[in-house]
Amino acid sequence: MNMQQTFDAPVVTPLRPVRTDFRLSDDKAMLRAARDLTKDIAEARPAVYWGDMLGSAAVGYPALAGAIVAGSVPLALVLGVVAALALYRALLFIHEVSHMRRDALPGFRTAWNVLVGIPLLTPSFMYEGVHTLHHKRTQYGTAEDPEYLPLALMKPWSLPLFVAVAMLAPIALLFRFAVLVPLGAVIPAVRRVTWGRFSALAINPAFRRRPVEGELKRRVLWQEAGGFMWSWVLIGSIIAVGWKPFLTALAVLSVTATLNQLRTLVAHLWENEGEPMTVTAQFLDSVNVPPPGFIAEIWAPVGLRYHALHHLMPSMPYHSLPEAHRRLKRELGTNSTYDGANHPGMTYLVGRIARSTMVSR
Repeated sequence: MNMQQTFDAPVVTPLRPVRTDFRLSDDKAMLRAARDLTKDIAEARPAVYWGDMLGSAAVGYPALAGAIVAGSVPLALVLGVVAALALYRALLFIHEVSHMRRDALPGFRTAWNVLVGIPLLTPSFMYEGVHTLHHKRTQYGTAEDPEYLPLALMKPWSLPLFVAVAMLAPIALLFRFAVLVPLGAVIPAVRRVTWGRFSALAINPAFRRRPVEGELKRRVLWQEAGGFMWSWVLIGSIIAVGWKPFLTALAVLSVTATLNQLRTLVAHLWENEGEPMTVTAQFLDSVNVPPPGFIAEIWAPVGLRYHALHHLMPSMPYHSLPEAHRRLKRELGTNSTYDGANHPGMTYLVGRIARSTMVSR
């Protein structure tokens, strides 16, 4: 072959690995690398967890108060956005709490619930014992997964509806704790329905939560009591100080809930039709949005921009995921199975899912 033929030869770009490539078997080399390359960064660092969570709350609540008392609309809007983003980051520690071992970070779960979970009417019991089902090898992506819907295979109108419904989440949570909890205390049937259908942060409408057992049962009691009392403090504030603080807080939390729903929309590719998947297939149906872009750190904080990597190593603390990603990317290289879960950003991912919903099936 001469030089001209070399220059004129077509360049063949290797296809990125996809979920269906690993329908029956795993990429064992990738799984082994994930285990072996990250052993030294697998422990949670208390200073990072406490500092990040407390710092986020320390920014979010004063910004919310500032939005309430601000004398101008532009200033209120700016402070409202700051409050929504900071409280969003603080709230997403519920994901870390749901994976936390009993003896890890003593006091962190309780402090998070008191400072964030109960004030935002999203205590940790609504995710504990639920989110781990999403990680079970035989349940991910099936009808038994509380956090999975085949959104990419649904109708085009399903995506805007999926996002828009999140705006009502703060009102739904207020109703749950202020009305359904006390009713359930005296009417067992209401209690059973409330627990089964309205006690989990799930997106699968068919999911029904089983009765709680063990240590979690004790935590549910005090967290529900705290949520009930705080919900009525919020309602009572309307009489005490008027509607503005209540409505401002509701608006800020609606923004937070909507942002979280957008993040959820692009956390997976949502292409599975209900069959069980290998670990590698689950990984490739999930999404990393790694650097160099920095915007993902705002809409997917606390390690959630590495959601696919989290599915590969669910117990890895969030602060170690960036380093784990760098090591695996360096070791496994471009166009590897690992690279198949890395995507450029939210706009690309929303567009991909939207185009998929427009395909006739």
